[in-house]
Amino acid sequence: MGNRNKLGTQAPGKNVRVSVTKMRRIIDRIRNCSYEEALVLPEFMPYRACYPVSQLVLSAAADASTNLGLNKSDLFISEAWVDNSTYLRRFRPRAQGRGYPIRRPTCKVTIQPNSKSVGK
Repeated sequence: MGNRNKLGTQAPGKNVRVSVTKMRRIIDRIRNCSYEEALVLPEFMPYRACYPVSQLVLSAAADASTNLGLNKSDLFISEAWVDNSTYLRRFRPRAQGRGYPIRRPTCKVTIQPNSKSVGK
């Protein structure tokens, strides 16, 4: 992980029931966007994974304004990343009483806001 968290605020989302590749296409769009733009962009994207991303952006901004006293209008998404998490394991019935394993992917999403005044 290294020294990713420079400012001390981030919003982690654990065990989000979306695959990593589907989540990355949304996270890549909102990275380095302002707070307002990061809220509006997922609203008009046709993916199911947009709702958890919107909730994480709201959570990260609330965390930054509450704990660090930053203004929400000055925030931008400085870093956002997605990692693999555990799989939900399910079994599907198959012929002759056998079970076929199904692995349903989950991911960990982390969004880290930063202030424009602090970042420069």
